[in-house]
Formats: sequence, C-alpha cells, structure tokens
Amino acid sequence: MKLLRKIRIKNALGLHARPATVIVKLLQGTTSNVSFTYRKETINAKSIMSILMLAATKNSLITIIVDGDDAETTMQKIVDAFENQFGE
Repeated sequence: MKLLRKIRIKNALGLHARPATVIVKLLQGTTSNVSFTYRKETINAKSIMSILMLAATKNSLITIIVDGDDAETTMQKIVDAFENQFGE
C-alpha cells in the first residue's frame, strides 16, 4: 500500500538534528519505504543526513510518501511526531 500526505512543519527550528533523529528512530522498526519531498527534492526519511539536507524550516510544507505493508501505522507515527513537534 502506498500513502501520500502533505504536512506543515510546526516546530520553531524546522527539521534540524533533533527532529531528524526522532524520525529515524521512529522508522527503525518499520518495513515500509518512507520518503519526504520538499522543493522538488525527494529523500529517504530513514537517513538523518538526507533529512538535514532538505533544510526544511518552520511552516514548510513537505510531502510524506510511505510505501509498504505497514504503511498505515508508519504514516500515523510520522504524522503524530510532526503534530507533536517532535517533543520540543
């Protein structure tokens, strides 16, 4: 199953090191492929360096793409993390 969702970054500093670490740890137990698209660039969301290279700031709109057997639960985990501003 392939899911796609757009989400706005709410935390003040955008996708910096701490949120990138939270995302990668969150995705460690998943089997789905997860990618983020921002400004025509698509990256592997399981890579801290790739997330940081997006340089997505507060209020940026990114597209989350989850493709795999556990897509629904993986997407929900990611959306929850964004909505909770990665615990910041």
